[in-house]
Amino acid sequence: MIKRKLSYMIVAGALIGMGAGPVAARVTDQDILNDAATPGDVVTNGLGTKNQRYSPSTKITPANIKDLVPAWTFQMGDEKQRGQQSQPVVHNGKMFVTGSYSRVFALDSKTGKKLWAYQHKLPEGILPCCDVINRGGVLYDNLFIYGTLDGLLVALDQDTGKVVWKATVGEYAEGVSISSAPLIAKGMVITGMAGGEFGVVGNVSAWDAKTGKNVWIRPTVEGHMGTLKGQPNGITGTLNASWPGELWKQGSSTPWMGCAYDPETNLAYCGTGNPGPWNSHLRPGDNLYSTSTVAIDVDTGKFSWAFQHTPNDAWDFDSMNTVMAFTNKKGQKLVAKADKNGFMYQLDAKTGKFVSGTPICNSITWAKGLDPVTGRPIENNNRPGDPVKSADGKKGSSVFTAPSFLGCNNQQQFAYSGDTGLFYIPTVEWGMDIWNEPVSYKKGAAYLGAGFTIRPLAAKDINGVVSPKNLSGDYMGALRAFDPITNKIVWEIRDPAPLWGGALVTKGNLVFWGTPYGQLKAADAKTGKEVWAYQTGSGIIAPPISWEEGGEQYISIVSGWGGAVPLWGGEVAKLTAGITQGGSVTVFKLHKSK
Repeated sequence: MIKRKLSYMIVAGALIGMGAGPVAARVTDQDILNDAATPGDVVTNGLGTKNQRYSPSTKITPANIKDLVPAWTFQMGDEKQRGQQSQPVVHNGKMFVTGSYSRVFALDSKTGKKLWAYQHKLPEGILPCCDVINRGGVLYDNLFIYGTLDGLLVALDQDTGKVVWKATVGEYAEGVSISSAPLIAKGMVITGMAGGEFGVVGNVSAWDAKTGKNVWIRPTVEGHMGTLKGQPNGITGTLNASWPGELWKQGSSTPWMGCAYDPETNLAYCGTGNPGPWNSHLRPGDNLYSTSTVAIDVDTGKFSWAFQHTPNDAWDFDSMNTVMAFTNKKGQKLVAKADKNGFMYQLDAKTGKFVSGTPICNSITWAKGLDPVTGRPIENNNRPGDPVKSADGKKGSSVFTAPSFLGCNNQQQFAYSGDTGLFYIPTVEWGMDIWNEPVSYKKGAAYLGAGFTIRPLAAKDINGVVSPKNLSGDYMGALRAFDPITNKIVWEIRDPAPLWGGALVTKGNLVFWGTPYGQLKAADAKTGKEVWAYQTGSGIIAPPISWEEGGEQYISIVSGWGGAVPLWGGEVAKLTAGITQGGSVTVFKLHKSK
């Protein structure tokens, strides 16, 4: 025993002497399940598998946050400074952060010193929908695992950055890409994929976290066969039950924002994207399981339940938004989603039964509300016209719809505090002109059948008048504190630009979020009073994190403007055209006076 221990010490010492740094303390399944309760690290995307983005740290408070100052900044550098949406993970004195173009950096978490970098070699012909962004990775064992723009999962050694394994989730030439962080559950990497604008068939898949071997695949379009350990595992839904003819074969429904996991239910909760094509006149029916929340048994890879938010979606209201598992103040076990379509949904976590759906944006034109029993939307005659019925057969009648297809909430992750009992939701008030066009499927080509122009609008109170006019000094973004018991907005903080980054809430009674104009902000989580701000130098479209190390609490944010807003934002993109692109990680801690 003494010899074995001595041999380990010699090997470890040799590695340190060679500059490799200390051998990583391996991340276990229990570390992952405990992530939300342990302030000493962040090993998951979402600060816990339930995606609550809550930190139990109390060292930074509204009373002392005036002393929060930068500890260090790391510049990602080179010409690839566009669209930085990564949530870092931190463990064993190292921070792991992804950058645009599927890059990875390992940094010393106390000093920001670069330990290694991995430059993924992307092939020609990748087809990312919404910029070359990456939202981060996860830690397991001695691995950092993330997805790439060419449809791969890649596992890197935490100490060296060397590739341990790669797995192909989908073919990039067909339009498959991965931009969001995966989920770890029971030693498996669970991931979705993007590509709904190219007619790929969406799926959620699970892979052995240590080897990269596939465990199961569950398609998210009815009629497609799932697999378990390489064998057929039953088709999803019932063939042609809600899809006409052959359109289910390019049904999209890609779950491109990842999933949550609750060990008590043993279910992974994932949001699915838009049906393909956007032109809904070509696909009568509900088009299951697009624009839905689906619950998948992680052992079997089969649906436990599904709830559809926007049946026969005509506006690209794909419901891929962050799904959160939580227990409310009444003890109800629920999942919540701030949907693109403008409503905040709460569903029973075990059954998927509709509990509530409440407007969280002021301007919703496409629906009058939701059925109080089923949650099905009560539409408001706001669909774009059928091009077949137009005079030239090339363009259907245009309608103005709010929210826009970029959503009331989109990829910007919301947070939940069990202390205050409130959600903290970044939202956007905007609308769009949208019309339909003829379209047919071609591999690797855009599969939309729609045209659109996003417009800012003068936001009014809930159910107020919608006006497709410029802002005229009014707000476009708002961080909203929402009470899931009363289903009311408790407070809001308005912003002139669309909020496109996520939120973090701490036990120290602070909520953090970023703005497109580069400020990381903090407010009192109970009252909404702004108490701190720092200018990072570029627009923020990423979520903050918090951890503790050496007796100090740290806050970190990735900064770098890009993503969907400047690419697809129409008139809104013009309003934000002056924002500087960048690529940096900034870490903050409390200043200690001598």
